[in-house]
Amino acid sequence: MTSIHLSAGSEAQLSGPDGVEMNVSTAALDPGMLVASTTPQAPSAFVAAGGADGLSDAQIMLRVKAGDQSAFDYLVEKYRRPIISFMYRMARNTAVAEDLAQEVFLRVYRSRESYEASAKFTTWLYRIATNLAVNHTRDSRHERPEVTVSLDEPDEESGTKIELPDGKLTAEQAIMRRERLLAIRRTVEALPEQQRLAVIMHKYQQMDYKQIAEVLKKSESATKSLLFRAYETLREQLKQYL
Repeated sequence: MTSIHLSAGSEAQLSGPDGVEMNVSTAALDPGMLVASTTPQAPSAFVAAGGADGLSDAQIMLRVKAGDQSAFDYLVEKYRRPIISFMYRMARNTAVAEDLAQEVFLRVYRSRESYEASAKFTTWLYRIATNLAVNHTRDSRHERPEVTVSLDEPDEESGTKIELPDGKLTAEQAIMRRERLLAIRRTVEALPEQQRLAVIMHKYQQMDYKQIAEVLKKSESATKSLLFRAYETLREQLKQYL
């Protein structure tokens, strides 16, 4: 099995025999490889061996802490796409989203020895992702956004882009749909930082109030209020499209 050696302030170093198999964890720690493949990943060795049976993600992360490399492969494989999606909605730049996702999993791996299962694994994971996304947004707020054709990433199941016109739509309807999607994107991006994070986690990551509250370190009632204000703003500014 490939071993991974990390030291403070250093890049991930991989050791092993020549021709070492590139697994999911290797990709997570090697820039450019995490999202390079567009083909579905085979189930990790951890799953194949039945290691995930009956275990929560937090328990699996404790296996990572204990040195189980295949458990880390499993978590990267499971959360790679959701984290890239989250980062893309924050950064609106495909390359940046991929880089930030790589950094998230690198930090997960580097933090494995200090990990404590005091909260859901996804809460801990999204705290790491949120901190990185917020720091990136603040550092790059004056940069020009990436010019892309897509208004959203491909649907995970069908692989189709949501802005592509439906065959049943007229040209005018397709244009209106594209304008609506663009307006929604711009309005979400213009929300205050905490509201935007909450909306992305609630609407696109399907996280409930309690988990969002834990990620943002707010009370559940404060989180509900945050989302209420955000959705009120969206409804008001997008009422012509509703």
